[in-house]
Amino acid sequence: MYGRLDRLAARHYNKAGALLVLHVRSSTAAWIFAAAAGVSVADYRIVQGEITAPSCTAAEVAEVAGESPAARTMRCARQGLPMAIQTADGLFHIEGDYTANNNAKLLDFVAKPVEAKGQVTDRGGRMTINVAAMMVRK
Repeated sequence: MYGRLDRLAARHYNKAGALLVLHVRSSTAAWIFAAAAGVSVADYRIVQGEITAPSCTAAEVAEVAGESPAARTMRCARQGLPMAIQTADGLFHIEGDYTANNNAKLLDFVAKPVEAKGQVTDRGGRMTINVAAMMVRK
């Protein structure tokens, strides 16, 4: 316990050896404050589901005659619309590198069952995932 505290804190002593000030590193203090205040902190998780485009419904995007839902999702992904992973627990909106260049890294995964690893954050009831790695589930 004390070893960990020693690594996280800086102590300042006077000439007589009495402790004058104990500083806790700011990042440690921020984590302690966030935990005490009940603020959601990003959590690294594995999310399993299917890549979808929540804003790409037939009502919001012009339909192409005979287009399947998977083809419509792919078209929306290529346009750079926001993408998400639909899971049994709900929708996880995708953020980060996988959404760069009009979702270039996501195109191989659209409308397929996937497993994504990344930091999950609850932003006021809207779950987001900053994807670090993704693969197609079998």
